[in-house]
Amino acid sequence: MAADENMFLRAKDRTFTGLTEEEQGEWRGPFYFIQAADPQLGLMKAWKLGDCDAGGDEWADEVRLTKQAVQAVNKLSPRPRFMVLCGDLVHAMPGMPYREEQERDLKECLKDVDPAIPLVFVSGNHDVGNTPTADTVELYRRGWGDDYFSFWVGGVLCLVLNSQLFYDSSACPELRSAQEAWLEEQLQRAARGPCRYALVFQHIPLYLRTPDEEDDYFNLQRGVRASLIKRFRQAGVKAVFSGHLHRNAGGMHDGLDMVVSSAIGCQLGTDAHGVRVVVVTGDEVVHRYYSLDQLSESGMEDDLKKLLV
Repeated sequence: MAADENMFLRAKDRTFTGLTEEEQGEWRGPFYFIQAADPQLGLMKAWKLGDCDAGGDEWADEVRLTKQAVQAVNKLSPRPRFMVLCGDLVHAMPGMPYREEQERDLKECLKDVDPAIPLVFVSGNHDVGNTPTADTVELYRRGWGDDYFSFWVGGVLCLVLNSQLFYDSSACPELRSAQEAWLEEQLQRAARGPCRYALVFQHIPLYLRTPDEEDDYFNLQRGVRASLIKRFRQAGVKAVFSGHLHRNAGGMHDGLDMVVSSAIGCQLGTDAHGVRVVVVTGDEVVHRYYSLDQLSESGMEDDLKKLLV
């Protein structure tokens, strides 16, 4: 992260400096954060033309929408504790035309985020490739930081995962093994305490509607999904936040909330361009999707603000 390290939280031993257990391991009362997904600079024109395999040669619309999201979040009071982008930061896959330009322009937009609001990045399939390799993952790490890591906020353990390693690690099995070993350690840590509970951030959803649904491009395979759900529940994970679908979806099953948020950028359904406000209390995680226009004009609604008192 040398080029833009002032923009990002710095990771050390896969834990963000400044959001460690030593500093943030105790419950300190309710807080909220912003979850966003899929700015995916370059997709809107490519989708309109039906040429999504290309890198996307125009992204002025996504830049405008990302700037609108930044401005809306900056206006919120009180400030969110952090803002997480759940993958597909840009549309061009690793090595494709326009990749560097898209990343440059997205970083330029994000420089305007209030410095008091840490940015957290999650890798998506367009960020590391549908079949990631050691090289594509390293490219992502150089540009955006670790592809999996943990951090603490007010007694809550947050885990960021590289879901593409669950989806297809055939070209880099050693990276999947490393993430699996790390994840198991983190989940055991969560199960032992002292965290209030844990939250997971990844790009590909575990499922879109129900845990037993059929495999799809937009969810994780049933075997992988079932294993992760079991492990997450045993560790006390409260919610899993994702993007990828470019529509809102998800559901609550056996106490685990699968939250699928639509995109800042290209919409593949009827949802508006937007972000999600997530309020974390001592007993529950309450979230609501806001269109960028709604958040810009009216901010967070009073019933959510009351949960922070």
